[in-house]
Amino acid sequence: MKKMRNILEWFGMAEEMSILQDSQKHVEEACQTVAYFAEAVKAFIQGNAVAKITAIENARESEHRADILRSKMVDELSKGVLLPPAREDLMHFVRSLDRIADWTNGAARLLGFIEERLPQNVLDNMWTATNLIVSASQKLKDSIKAFVTSDLKKALADCEEVGRFEHEADDQKRVLIESIIHAGLKPENLLLCYNLAEYLEGVTDKIEDAADLIKVLAVKSQ
Repeated sequence: MKKMRNILEWFGMAEEMSILQDSQKHVEEACQTVAYFAEAVKAFIQGNAVAKITAIENARESEHRADILRSKMVDELSKGVLLPPAREDLMHFVRSLDRIADWTNGAARLLGFIEERLPQNVLDNMWTATNLIVSASQKLKDSIKAFVTSDLKKALADCEEVGRFEHEADDQKRVLIESIIHAGLKPENLLLCYNLAEYLEGVTDKIEDAADLIKVLAVKSQ
């Protein structure tokens, strides 16, 4: 009986690591969605409408690829031999990664509706918020890589960095909204920019959610 239990435990661990390796691909795609969004914001600031539209379409396609990876991992978890607690943790983690790409694609769609050039102060604050998303997503990617290679200390440290970026994003959201409110925008642009500010901060929230789950998995694996 003991031998059988050990074999089943080994299969469970192997499956868990397979899911986590797939999650590296997933977070790569989520980060690529973020990178395309950053390209769209940069093009918008520079007044390059063609590059902006291209980058937004690339973000949409990247989010779709992330969704396919998420479906694959959920299917694997549903049919696997992991015990319920481990399966539940990994399900939450997979879905948290998917929300990053979803929210980034949502931000890209909103940006696509803004056609007129905005005041420079708004653009500068939008770019700062975008860079925080890029930095947070990179740290999340680093934390997953460290966790998969069993470098738990680095994984936890990277997760803490994600939390720092999220706190900065909270503050930046307030600054961005203040600049939007005082910019004298047309009603439609005011609404779009306000919602975009919400989405920008929301993306960092989703990145932090994923980092928090990495913390849980790291603590449980010790």
